[in-house]
Amino acid sequence: MTLGIIGGTSLFGTQLLEDAKEREVETKYGTVCLLFTADVVFIPRHGKERNIPPHRINYKANLAAFTDLGVEKIIGATSAGSLKRDIKPRSLVVPHDYINLYNIPTIYDDEIVHVTPGLDEDLRNTIIKVAKDFGCIDLVEKGVYFQTVGPRLETRAEINFMKNYADVVGMNMASEATLAKELGLRYANISTVENYAHGIIAEEELDYKKIIDEASKSRKDLEKVLLKLIEVIAVIT
Repeated sequence: MTLGIIGGTSLFGTQLLEDAKEREVETKYGTVCLLFTADVVFIPRHGKERNIPPHRINYKANLAAFTDLGVEKIIGATSAGSLKRDIKPRSLVVPHDYINLYNIPTIYDDEIVHVTPGLDEDLRNTIIKVAKDFGCIDLVEKGVYFQTVGPRLETRAEINFMKNYADVVGMNMASEATLAKELGLRYANISTVENYAHGIIAEEELDYKKIIDEASKSRKDLEKVLLKLIEVIAVIT
């Protein structure tokens, strides 16, 4: 069974999949450039050149490409900021729920359809088991992901509000999860924590370059987990 993976700026398919081939897929929502092997289809969330900002990502096209290729299981790999002091940078978080209050994408523009959002529990449990087998010490098995729009980071006041309701903050996962549910796809997420969100550590100032540098440090652990997941899911019939 083929696994779909959506990666961000710190994770690109050529780093994860040495023998991957490139392909463009035309969907009703736009063209998607992706990489594929016999066991995995990888979509770079920010585009081939990694230059699409978060508020310009074509989520509909990305998720529709999986549907068109017959890929039913999707793992979104995202970077996130911690809203809790005890969720430290370099942690791996497997969210069980999410909050997204605005700019919610949908494929139902011309009909009234209401889906109940949610993440795939079986896929979540598979991610958790694989991460445990690798001995990931800072593994957070449950957490609420709060999605913001971007491209800017959040204010201290916004983070002070969010921390009461969520555990990590990012700009992508909820959009992907909602569209996956609408399309009948099974979706779960694994987030690498790169930093404490703005104001969680009072004396710490956020710097985007530093966040990117930290993301590259987390990538090796993430790659190990994803490679094993590809192996495990490929043998499931």
